[in-house]
Amino acid sequence: MKKDTPSHSSLSNDDISLFRQTITGAKVFKQDTHRFDTKPKVSQAKQFAQQKKQAQSEFFFSDVYIPDIDTHGTVKYVKPGQDTFLAKQLRRGDFAPDLTLDLHGLNKELAKDELAGLIHECKKQHYYCACVVHGIGGGVLKHKVPQYLVQHPDVIAMHQAPLEYGGRGAVLILINLPQSDEFRR
Repeated sequence: MKKDTPSHSSLSNDDISLFRQTITGAKVFKQDTHRFDTKPKVSQAKQFAQQKKQAQSEFFFSDVYIPDIDTHGTVKYVKPGQDTFLAKQLRRGDFAPDLTLDLHGLNKELAKDELAGLIHECKKQHYYCACVVHGIGGGVLKHKVPQYLVQHPDVIAMHQAPLEYGGRGAVLILINLPQSDEFRR
């Protein structure tokens, strides 16, 4: 079977000569190859927000400071000046967490950033209780997370989570929320 291919016979000689006159002086150009960056550029505002978040987490969470809390047994802490009954209420599960942060697979530096972000989000959304799931694994985050949380001025209480929220692999925290005018009456 023969395909129908356009032939020059369908074009008149005048058309062919007109075409050749039209393209006279045209140059063959070299095709440029442009490779775009594979990484998307981060906007300056986004970069500034990341730097600010990192600076805040470094301010609140120090690896040098080791608070006087037992991280090998049941983790519990109540900020001085707060009711010690808060720890018992957390242990019993009287407070249901509004947010849960899962730190599985993160290193200490990323965990600090995420903890700062969690506390900021709790204050922004007016969430009183949050759950931080650190896991048991090698035990690095299991020991470091409570030490970081104790250093933050907005954490008023912390206790090992009840089984339904993660047990020995998680802690429940209470956040100090700013009181609005309607609660002060």
